[in-house]
Amino acid sequence: MPENISNNALILALLSLNGEIAIQKDYLESDEIPEDEVAEEEEVLDDLEQAFMEFVDVYKARAQADKSLPSLDELLAGEA
Repeated sequence: MPENISNNALILALLSLNGEIAIQKDYLESDEIPEDEVAEEEEVLDDLEQAFMEFVDVYKARAQADKSLPSLDELLAGEA
């Protein structure tokens, strides 16, 4: 991932992905998905989680270098 991404863009990406993961998990736990689409929706969740972890890795490195950034836990808890 390019290092020239702004802190704000990185934070928004993390928060957006975190929200989408929660939505996808709720959807998977619901009775709304036809059985023949469950595997595909699980793959979507896996892709979202993989992308999230990649952004987490970048954020952790960035937060280590920039002490003004909130911790990841604070960020995801909405305390930032």
